[in-house]
Amino acid sequence: QVLIAELRKARPTWSILSEESGEIEGDDRSTRFIVDPLDGTTNFLHGIPLFAISIGVERDGELVAGIIYNPILNEVTVAERGTGAFLNDRRLRVAARRELGEAVVATGMAGIGRPGREFFSAEHAAISERATAVRRTGSAAMDLAWVAAGRFDGCWQRGLQPWDVAAGIVIVREAGGIVTDLSGGEDMLEGASILAGNQHIHAALKARLAAA
Repeated sequence: QVLIAELRKARPTWSILSEESGEIEGDDRSTRFIVDPLDGTTNFLHGIPLFAISIGVERDGELVAGIIYNPILNEVTVAERGTGAFLNDRRLRVAARRELGEAVVATGMAGIGRPGREFFSAEHAAISERATAVRRTGSAAMDLAWVAAGRFDGCWQRGLQPWDVAAGIVIVREAGGIVTDLSGGEDMLEGASILAGNQHIHAALKARLAAA
């Protein structure tokens, strides 16, 4: 409620799409905030400090800005298209590793009853056979922020919603990374899947996931 109230105060004509409130249409139908007030809810409820507020901006169907804020770590990751990505004012660049055998990658499993859950075991096995390590943080937004920061070399996940990834897509791209859906296309918001990394890790992950 606080986020939506403040965003409407700052940009009263923009639309808002959020997990809790759905679509709130504004007079300006060309621009909207895409808001997840708490990505990583299970972590939050269990006292695990990996969760974030995620806000993306979409204009004329294109994602143009994003911010991911972890209040426990006090980390603000932000990007605007064409200006770069930053973590607490430090310029970000995705990791430079070229081989999946040197990479640490992140993933998440779709919730019970969500599409994509049935693919998880096969995909996880395929990546685990080649990557140095596979991590599950419980927050897709944090995964993307950490890919941009070079902490993770890549990430993939199914069963997502637009508010899970909108901000992170902009941030990874502005950090020099590649973000697509799992097929390599641009249907990340409606297609419920994400694949991110530098050009080498992205390609390697895509090939392994396709084989799985």
